[in-house]
Amino acid sequence: METERQQKIQVVAIIPARYQSNRFEGKPLALINGKPMIQHVVERAKAVKLLSRVVVATDDQRIADCVASFGGEFVLTRNDHVSGSDRLAEAAELLDISEHDVVVNIQGDQPLFDAEVVEQVAGPLLEDPSLPMSTLIYKIVRPEEISDPNHVKTVFDHENNALYFSRAPVPFQRNPEDEDSPTYYKHLGFYAYRKGFLLTFVALPEGEWERFEKLEQLRALEYGYKIKVVLTTHDSIEVDTPEDLKRVEEFITNTPQGGISTL
Repeated sequence: METERQQKIQVVAIIPARYQSNRFEGKPLALINGKPMIQHVVERAKAVKLLSRVVVATDDQRIADCVASFGGEFVLTRNDHVSGSDRLAEAAELLDISEHDVVVNIQGDQPLFDAEVVEQVAGPLLEDPSLPMSTLIYKIVRPEEISDPNHVKTVFDHENNALYFSRAPVPFQRNPEDEDSPTYYKHLGFYAYRKGFLLTFVALPEGEWERFEKLEQLRALEYGYKIKVVLTTHDSIEVDTPEDLKRVEEFITNTPQGGISTL
């Protein structure tokens, strides 16, 4: 019975994509080796066999037209959403996704993500029907990322449930002269939600710690919901500036099949 019920659960990827951006306007349409970035993201998502559907959620007709031009699926959402999760929730409603299905949030500015990360982030929700959401973490290997507030640090318990997310270095090493140094983990922006919980989550009032850290996942913790964290060995380059595009182009050019793998 359990296996039959799990087989009925669909895993749907939704890719929020905004045209307006303070640092890089029109980012989803920026060309990488002659192809719009949003197309790279969609094509990588479509290579993931676990996904039954891949949809771009956007509030901009230019992005919608671009997605349609390469045969992708899109849904137009409102333009007043405060966060990507709000856009995700509206899209999930418009797409009439089942309450128990799993919605994976794939960031539209990560055109180099590995196919395995989707399976990793969705896996806990497929294995445990009581889990509301999960996300990915990565062991920090570059020391400069520990103090960088743009790289969000994560601490978690022995069952891999998140305890806190912070832009500050956590844990804090009180005695720096100690031989042992803490291991730091950074949060990667891939989420999986049970669709029913996603609607609950976006309806919750803003949390106090969320307000200070500007990290919406803290809202779930503050209201007592579990977030399962999954340690992955795959880092992912986020495109925040035109300079980041050059790094991505170099990677795609120098990697067979542009680094696309399937699962």
